[in-house]
Amino acid sequence: MIKTNYHTHSTFCDGKESAEDMARAAEQKGFAMLGFSSHAMFPFSDSWHISMAPGGYESYMAETARLKETYRGRMEILTGFEADFIPGLTKPDMEDKVYYGQFKPAFLIGSVHFVLGDGGYFEADGPCAETRERIAKYFGGNVRQAVTAYFEAERQMLRTSRFTVLGHADVIRKQNERGADPLFREDEDWYAEQLEKTADAAAAAGIIVEINTGGMARGYMDSPFPSPAFLRLLHERKVPVMINSDAHKGCNLDFAFDTAVRLATEAGYTETAYLDSEGVKFQKIS
Repeated sequence: MIKTNYHTHSTFCDGKESAEDMARAAEQKGFAMLGFSSHAMFPFSDSWHISMAPGGYESYMAETARLKETYRGRMEILTGFEADFIPGLTKPDMEDKVYYGQFKPAFLIGSVHFVLGDGGYFEADGPCAETRERIAKYFGGNVRQAVTAYFEAERQMLRTSRFTVLGHADVIRKQNERGADPLFREDEDWYAEQLEKTADAAAAAGIIVEINTGGMARGYMDSPFPSPAFLRLLHERKVPVMINSDAHKGCNLDFAFDTAVRLATEAGYTETAYLDSEGVKFQKIS
């Protein structure tokens, strides 16, 4: 298998290393393709400290274009965004010029981080204590309602936006992170129903779902997003997957890729998707 990653952060957002440092690390690790995907909420102003401010897009596009030329013939570099979905404010649409069409990205990762409730929001992958406080405040402490709202937002994004890859499709599982009291049980029927509905929506949208090892790299998850149970549902619906690291440091660009390959195989997948300048392609798992 050629080594690829399209979920790469740098100091243009909340990454810990420059885009140039990330590219250098990727080449050293033998990557054939590297996609940059800075956090973005365009055209919404930057109220979230890890997202690029509107004024930063031009420099991001220019620097990644420079790196593309620098590594031409050695490693292909693509420029995209990890674009947030917040109803009425921002969405991952690569064709609409109100959103990302004007930047002509090679790809978009569509992600839900913020979940709107009654008078406020919680962050699906936020710190556990803070997330619980916000669910108590904005969802009346109804965990099932809050988790369902997360998946409903993801399905709304899948129905209404045009993007390439669904980012960390069940990142709400971070709230059951290692060493913490679980926010909810993943073996309950209502939760299984949310996964099935979301798998159906992903299939209807015709997008790729990433197997994201970032939570493992940062030490709070023992397995990637999505869970093995979710992966099996996606495979049953013939939803393609790709392996991404959600890397914030160069050393994590290929973190736990062997685990991701194993879980994809166990779910029934025999190939993974990847992107190049010509579009989506597939390779056999080996």
